Amino acid sequence: MTDTTSIPKNSNSAWRHTLRALRFRNYRLFFFGQGVSLVGTWMTRVAISWLVYLLAKDSPTAVKAATILGIVGFAGQIPMCILAPFAGVIVDRMNRYHLLIVTQILSMLQSLALALLAWQKTINIPWVIVLAAAQGIINAFDVPARQSFVVEMIEDRADLPNAIALNSSMFNSARLIGPAIGGLLVAAFGPALCFLIDGLSYIAVIASLLAMKVPEAAKRKITGHPLQQLREGFNYAFGFPPVRAILLLISLISFTSAALQVLLPIYADRIHASIHGATTFGFLLAAIGIGALLGSIYLAARKSVRGLGVVLTVAAALFGFSSIAFAFAHTLWVSFFLAMLCGAGMVVHMAAVNTVLQTLVDDHMRGRLMSFFMIGVMGLAPFGSLAAGAVADRIGITPTLVLVGIISVLGAGLFTLKIPAIRPLVREIYKRKGIIPEVATGLNEAARLAPPEE
Repeated sequence: MTDTTSIPKNSNSAWRHTLRALRFRNYRLFFFGQGVSLVGTWMTRVAISWLVYLLAKDSPTAVKAATILGIVGFAGQIPMCILAPFAGVIVDRMNRYHLLIVTQILSMLQSLALALLAWQKTINIPWVIVLAAAQGIINAFDVPARQSFVVEMIEDRADLPNAIALNSSMFNSARLIGPAIGGLLVAAFGPALCFLIDGLSYIAVIASLLAMKVPEAAKRKITGHPLQQLREGFNYAFGFPPVRAILLLISLISFTSAALQVLLPIYADRIHASIHGATTFGFLLAAIGIGALLGSIYLAARKSVRGLGVVLTVAAALFGFSSIAFAFAHTLWVSFFLAMLCGAGMVVHMAAVNTVLQTLVDDHMRGRLMSFFMIGVMGLAPFGSLAAGAVADRIGITPTLVLVGIISVLGAGLFTLKIPAIRPLVREIYKRKGIIPEVATGLNEAARLAPPEE
């Protein structure tokens, strides 16, 4: 049932339009519960990256810090690459609502385990790798389930792009707040407190899920042989040119953007050594979050999915050019500004891709397509993390960031050449689904004026 009490009657119409998906009760509960939890998640990301950097820097082994950071990133993300296709089949067969409750509880336990080990000062690189891999396994099921469940919370499909954009804005608001707080707490108290706060923050999202009234339609189960469903999902994802091209581009951007994220602790410590490294690291992550949040607000304010193909291409190019400039920045405020542009490019690209895929796919394929989407977003990131760490240890941070920026720009350029061929295919689906408002209105008007059948 639609509930509009959360949006005042006298609100500015443009603002109400931007927040329109919040009128659905289940989505509103999810939005605020997940928002609290994500602040804790980003605090943990700062804490764990800085902890690994310190442990690696003080390690007596010959392995360098950038390589160890890359290995930890790889361990946390490789389960997505391996398990996501199978997880997508499971998500399409199971009750997504119940699956989400289980994954959130498991994530809470993982964060509390980190907190306990850090508090007892028994944490080390192998423990971090094991727990990162455990969270990666959980995420392989949680992410496609969460992405697919968003559709079940939105009663009017015309508001789905807005809900996806608001999801992105919520994620990036947390990305702004969490790293800033996390950097200060790590500098003052160490990483254990961040891990504990993260573990407790999962209570908010679990409570929001339990408070939902899930309609019967969301509890459907799909029958059929899992391997056949896996094959169908693969054929759909890579046999349809628009989906294939979009997945390839986001995979490339995911691979290259991993370099910026895995090298940021070293960049913060070496380039801006006059300030405590953890604090600088937190503020640079927050800068990425500011840019990402502004990009998300821009997407939420859009009234149609039309033109998102161009938007996701421009965003990929923006990330590439910003990474090149960021590599040469030696002033904190210049680095801050360029990190904002990197964040805007990454998130606008990711959210635009998510929106296009969610609007193209049919419901019975949603979990499987979202699993391939998450392979693109998170599955290639571990290889990007490993490559970035290894390359940076050999040629340096600056040349590595320049290289990934050039690759990103080239990928955006190649996708631009594909747009004229894939646009008609996408438009046909939008017409059939009535997703484009002008098209839907025209079809309805034509139906109204058509003579009745004999």
